[in-house]
Amino acid sequence: MPARNPLVLAALASVAVPGLVPVAARAQPAGGGGSIETGGDPEGPADVDVAEVEDELGRRWVVRAPRTPAAAALLEQEWRFLGTLTGRLPFSVPLVAGTVPLAEGGRAGVHRALEGRPIAPSSLRPGPGLAAALGRALAAIHDLPTRLAEDAELPVYTAAEYRRRRLAEVDRAAGTGHVPPGLLARWERALEEVGAWRFTPCVVHGDLAAENVLVNQAKIGAVVEWGQVRVADPADDLAWLVAEAPEAATESVLEAYAHTRQDAPDRDLVRRARLSGELAVARWLLHGVTTGEENVVGDAVSMLAELEASVAGVPW
Repeated sequence: MPARNPLVLAALASVAVPGLVPVAARAQPAGGGGSIETGGDPEGPADVDVAEVEDELGRRWVVRAPRTPAAAALLEQEWRFLGTLTGRLPFSVPLVAGTVPLAEGGRAGVHRALEGRPIAPSSLRPGPGLAAALGRALAAIHDLPTRLAEDAELPVYTAAEYRRRRLAEVDRAAGTGHVPPGLLARWERALEEVGAWRFTPCVVHGDLAAENVLVNQAKIGAVVEWGQVRVADPADDLAWLVAEAPEAATESVLEAYAHTRQDAPDRDLVRRARLSGELAVARWLLHGVTTGEENVVGDAVSMLAELEASVAGVPW
């Protein structure tokens, strides 16, 4: 079905939340489609209409309405999971304040817009400030009980299954003929090193990027866009940080992370995080090939060439 107008979404919000009287609405990009910089899944659900609505009291709300049955099912999973997080995390998450059934199936959901500005990884400074707070926030996510994801019927992988998933991605990318040979050999070496994949799966956000981590008063105020949650490799949630933050700041994040986590991080965590960021470009390529978007394929091919040049001679 075609995208809904923001005014239609505002009307849905007024029904979902008693007392919400909209005075303004604007469209927002649909979340859950993944981030190429972070290792998120670019083939994730994008068939969701999203709008920010302001009510007569000056409060801001976000309304999300699925366009397809698959998107509706994924939203329900996400809402079930988020509903179990009250009091478990040191920051805010989007909690549904109300829903309304849609004539075409599924439900639209409404939550308060969370305060904060996107974190700037390149501006992180080492030490006990924001970098350490980010490390503690990541640890809190990864220490969530895995049963929360299981009960929400979210994907759950063993370490061996997740390595096989990565192998399958590399095989598919190789099949396109667009991956430079040197880069392909690097990825194959990394995935053949079985010892580097002996990690303990945990709950991961799955789509962490600067725009999804909100800073409020020099603290991690909120984390949004939970549509890719799964039990998998904790390295996936570090890919964006390793790629974008200064090395000294990354070390401060990881120090606080290791100090806070209930289980000690495995020794190959950072190596897999770097690899996760690299493989995100392969997933971007596969997305373009699958959807027939030649501009995406061209963009991915350029990114792969740049990536091969930047990692030439560098151990994975």
